[in-house]
Amino acid sequence: MFERVTSRFPRTSATRTRAAVLAAGLGTSVVLGAGVAAAVDNTAASGAAGAVQAQAAAQSKAAETQAKAVQAQAAKAQKAAEAKKAAAAKAAQAKKAAKAAAKKKAASWIDPVKSYKLSASFAQNGGMWAHKHSGQDYAVPTGTPVMAAHGGTVVKAGGNGAGDGPAYGNAIVIKHGSKTYSQYAHLSSVNVKVGQVVKTGQKIALSGNTGNSSGPHLHFEIRTTPNYGSAVDPAKFLRGHGVTV
Repeated sequence: MFERVTSRFPRTSATRTRAAVLAAGLGTSVVLGAGVAAAVDNTAASGAAGAVQAQAAAQSKAAETQAKAVQAQAAKAQKAAEAKKAAAAKAAQAKKAAKAAAKKKAASWIDPVKSYKLSASFAQNGGMWAHKHSGQDYAVPTGTPVMAAHGGTVVKAGGNGAGDGPAYGNAIVIKHGSKTYSQYAHLSSVNVKVGQVVKTGQKIALSGNTGNSSGPHLHFEIRTTPNYGSAVDPAKFLRGHGVTV
């Protein structure tokens, strides 16, 4: 009778086969795990890069906005400075114009009396004068203020026509410039002295009825010299200097 002989090789092969399968499965898991880890790392890196790019873009946009704001503020400041400069120039021009107007006004001529009525005119004929009338008469009550028709220096003042004769009564002559003099006659009182400087519109006397006069009035002349005989039409002269007579 033969003994039963059992071989161990098939079991060993099966064991080895199982081990190989397990090892292969473990290797696959390890490989898969590594792949998943790598994918996670790549996703994280990509997200971080995107965040950096977004932050950089936000910072760039913020810087651009700030730069625009600075430019707008600078433009606004420049515009305000230009407006201020223009306003200052306009104010200076207005001041200059006002000063020129004031100077012109101060240098202008005026009527020697207010609230008057014109009576005898220049070069009028009549028995009241040895020759033609040498001035313009302003009919006003005695005591009416008489004003300097223009600024100047008093060169004659007093009775006897201030040297031009008794027909003028009390009189004043003012020098205004080269070949321009004004004369005021038939005054009831004289309020200035020879050598005195007077301004346009300054009260220099009171009207009256002294000298060769038929009634209270102011006799007014414009002369080319301080003396009688050089008179020109005073009404025409005043109108030529902007005075309504």
